[in-house]
Amino acid sequence: MREDPGASIAAIATRAGVDRRTVYRRFVTREALVAAIHRAKLDACWEVVDDARLDEAPVTVALHRYAEGIIGVSRRWPIDLGRLPDDAESAPRLRELLGRLDAFMDRAAREGVIRPGLPDRWARSLLVHLTNLAAHEMPELTPAKGADAVVESLLDGIGT
Repeated sequence: MREDPGASIAAIATRAGVDRRTVYRRFVTREALVAAIHRAKLDACWEVVDDARLDEAPVTVALHRYAEGIIGVSRRWPIDLGRLPDDAESAPRLRELLGRLDAFMDRAAREGVIRPGLPDRWARSLLVHLTNLAAHEMPELTPAKGADAVVESLLDGIGT
């Protein structure tokens, strides 16, 4: 679905190695399947955020835990949560998750780990883009090495 967001149930079933009737037994419509996939990825993202301990672990440790976990989740569930289906449950959960990341980045600025005064959501957006880059455009990187690159790029930049 990452490669073709409009993929049919038949195409999805073929790629998953099952018959389309198997998919239809579990999901009445394509929209129900898409919503279930988004919820599964969102659940996995919440687990990563909780495991990273963004509120209490040292910022750099929490940042690395988050990046490593999200790279793994993004590779397992290669769909864009920015394209959530019209699902009354998922949209508020995604906003809350992004709010937690924003609060974490505010904490990082308060503690002097990242520069204060950046535009709202800049640091979080950069973190999301860097983890997506590591997850999808650098498949040769393990999640741990990808997290190293994400943290180094976010905290030190790429200048000399």
